[in-house]
Amino acid sequence: MNTLPQISEAEFEVMKIIWKHAPISTNEITEKLTQTTKWSPKTIQTLIKRLVTKGALSYEKQSRVFVYTPLIEEKEYIGHESHSFLERYYDGDITAMLSAYIEDDKLSESEIDTLRSLLAKGSKNRGN
Repeated sequence: MNTLPQISEAEFEVMKIIWKHAPISTNEITEKLTQTTKWSPKTIQTLIKRLVTKGALSYEKQSRVFVYTPLIEEKEYIGHESHSFLERYYDGDITAMLSAYIEDDKLSESEIDTLRSLLAKGSKNRGN
């Protein structure tokens, strides 16, 4: 998919369930979301319908049940959103973003170690 749809925070919560469990029925989505949110089944159905309209989900009717499958990949969507966040708040400068997180003590030592490992791995993959 070339252009990814704009997905609200609530719709993203629905997508996370669908990405994890697809193909998944309306009832299964509703059951999982009512355990973690205070949304009514009607609200959940509305969110699902919006995602279908936006082109984020497809569905097929299996007897009396609607079963949903994502049309966009989770990794693709999150990558797009991360890039948008970086552009909007840090002018695309990932170094500035990481510096802000480190200066504000928002990264634990473990997270910093993980980043070091990822950077070292990335450097090796580029032949540096």
